[in-house]
Amino acid sequence: MNNELLMITFLKAEEQHQHKNGGGWVANTAFVADSAYVGLDAQVFGYAQVFGYAQVSGHAQVFGYAQVSGNAYVFGDAQVSGDAQVSGYARVSGDAQVSGYARVSGNALVSGDARVFGNARVYE
Repeated sequence: MNNELLMITFLKAEEQHQHKNGGGWVANTAFVADSAYVGLDAQVFGYAQVFGYAQVSGHAQVFGYAQVSGNAYVFGDAQVSGDAQVSGYARVSGDAQVSGYARVSGNALVSGDARVFGNARVYE
């Protein structure tokens, strides 16, 4: 497989790297903990941060100043952006988008075509 096809297309090759746990592309400006997982087709860019045992997989994207932490899981074609935070055991999947200053935490599930934005809080 030619991994260059999976790179973050608007960044130069030297501005990104593959995460050692999963092989997904991470911008050099973003942070992903060694313990976190970024799947091969997933992307983390901007100043986003992925901590703990969080996972980003499928074609999911985490960008802006967003944070994904704990055991949270972002997958499918989901996007977490802006200053949004996904934490705990929360799941964001499908074509869902979490953005702005939104918070998804605990055991919450945001899926399908859901949009969580502004200062919204979703938790269980």
